[in-house]
Amino acid sequence: MKSKILVTGAAGFIGFHLVSKLLSVGKYEIIGLDNLNAYYDVNLKFRRLEEHGIDAKHLNENKIIASLKFDNYKFIKSDIANNEFIVNLFIDEKFDYVINLAAQAGVRYSIENPRAYTHSNIDGFLNILEGCRISNVKHLLFASTSSVYGLNSKLPFSEKHPAQHPISLYSATKKANELMAHTYSHLFKLPTTGMRFFTVYGPWGRPDMALFLLADAIVEGKIFRVFNNGEMTRDFTYVDDIVEAVSRLIPKPPQYDEDWTGIEPTGESSSAPFKVFNIGNGEPVQLMDCIKVMEECLGLKSNLVFTEMQAGDVPATTADISLLEDYIDFRPKTKVKEGVEKFIEWYKSFFIVD
Repeated sequence: MKSKILVTGAAGFIGFHLVSKLLSVGKYEIIGLDNLNAYYDVNLKFRRLEEHGIDAKHLNENKIIASLKFDNYKFIKSDIANNEFIVNLFIDEKFDYVINLAAQAGVRYSIENPRAYTHSNIDGFLNILEGCRISNVKHLLFASTSSVYGLNSKLPFSEKHPAQHPISLYSATKKANELMAHTYSHLFKLPTTGMRFFTVYGPWGRPDMALFLLADAIVEGKIFRVFNNGEMTRDFTYVDDIVEAVSRLIPKPPQYDEDWTGIEPTGESSSAPFKVFNIGNGEPVQLMDCIKVMEECLGLKSNLVFTEMQAGDVPATTADISLLEDYIDFRPKTKVKEGVEKFIEWYKSFFIVD
């Protein structure tokens, strides 16, 4: 019998790619869930769903529909903050594994719309934890973010480093998710794994992310604002590497760490069945270098305006991925040039009609 997996945020960028990966494996029965909110163009979310055989424009709230392409995939339009529905879904479906990717994303958006983040990232995540608790889920994996490192300036960022100084509400809610998950792991022996994603990019990406905005600006001949006067470094991580890591983590729930001690606690493991992992490329790239690759791929020049650092942002991120590599024998490997070329190939096919 196939194991049953719930993927929340299934119409989102990473969720879409993860569902594609799990469908290709063929050994899971998958239910995707997404509220299809209008944070960015919902038509892109509809197109992602259609790639998986879901009739996206005829969805009914809280109703499961079957894929027209895959006999092991179903989808529900629902909100993880809907407590009654989510709890009953867990009771009825008896999931083996849960991957929670549903969240209100975006660092800067959180400054102007704080309640959207507590709604999805706090209330919604609590419902996921409760559902996992009452239905004895074998392993909950959930999206965290490199933003939890906040004001940390020691690079590369390591899971062993404290992450106590967030600089946006988005990152604060993600750190709260880690703390909430650890509590459930400790109290209810629920195996949980937090995944700190680093600057994910690739085909079918979010239109609010930097590389997508840059491609739009170059093609349309518009100004692109480069923050911190171009002195920005990011650990760009190609989406296929992200979902490969996630898929390898699914059947490896955390165990109790008998060597862990409260006298000298570290953040990467626990006496509870809980872990956090950085999932990044481990090779930071200057934003200006990435812009040059984008220009080469499009055959166009960008119109850049250099400005000061934006609120809630940091100048550099780099992931120490040694713990992840040791745990699942995998190291993200897609170079930025290769990843940007694949992104632009998709971008042209999706948005540019010859």
